[in-house]
Amino acid sequence: MRRLLPLLAGLLLLATACTTSPDPDPKPREERWRPKPGLAWQWQLSGRLDPTVDVPVYDIDGFDHPASTVTDLHDRGRKVICYLSTGAWEDFRPDADRFPKSVLGEGNGWEGERWLDIRRTDVLEPLMAERLDMCRTKGFDAVEPDNMDGYKNDTGFPLTATDQLRYNRLIARLAHDRGLAVGLKNDLDQIPQLLPDFDFAVNEQCAQYGECDRLAPFVAAGKAVFHVEYELKTTEFCPQARELKLSSMLKRYDLGVWRSPC
Repeated sequence: MRRLLPLLAGLLLLATACTTSPDPDPKPREERWRPKPGLAWQWQLSGRLDPTVDVPVYDIDGFDHPASTVTDLHDRGRKVICYLSTGAWEDFRPDADRFPKSVLGEGNGWEGERWLDIRRTDVLEPLMAERLDMCRTKGFDAVEPDNMDGYKNDTGFPLTATDQLRYNRLIARLAHDRGLAVGLKNDLDQIPQLLPDFDFAVNEQCAQYGECDRLAPFVAAGKAVFHVEYELKTTEFCPQARELKLSSMLKRYDLGVWRSPC
């Protein structure tokens, strides 16, 4: 029996080493990007991409751009956010025909887009997981999931705040599982509940509607707030934006190249 002890000890060490092998994920959770307040950014979702804007963060459409675009932006020193619509269906996406009609609701105000029944996670979770896989495969650092406040709109479904919290947390978890940072898009009412689940915020027109103070919890937590206005002059919102440490700029509604930062 004594002769077997060294052998058993060796086998035990080998087994321990196997069970503590490094995480194969190329971007493990603890290394996820965490953007800090005040970072300048460019948000371009239409037109030919201009990669030369001298800012540390770009937010671009995840479907429209190949991995080589993300690599080029990385080579220029940028972090890159993958824009996706996770709360609405778009008829122009390559996976549009995989969404059953039962989950398609009313139009959301944009041509070719309809709200999704976010209660149907049995249908939507695998579809969104594949989209987030695409973002990871292309090398994006983060994701901007859009249309994340359907419960406050006329979607055609009886969505509740609880439904929205559950779905938004699902999207955040799917992103984090893939090593991606994730931003909370608008949905100001649920910031207190969702702040721990999201790494930054993306907001449209908080100054126009007198709501920018509601984003303060993100900044207080050391998390960036990427903010745009469309209809105000920079002189009308930049002083408050700077005071709140928001990453703010004026854009046109088409979200092309043009920008006027604070």
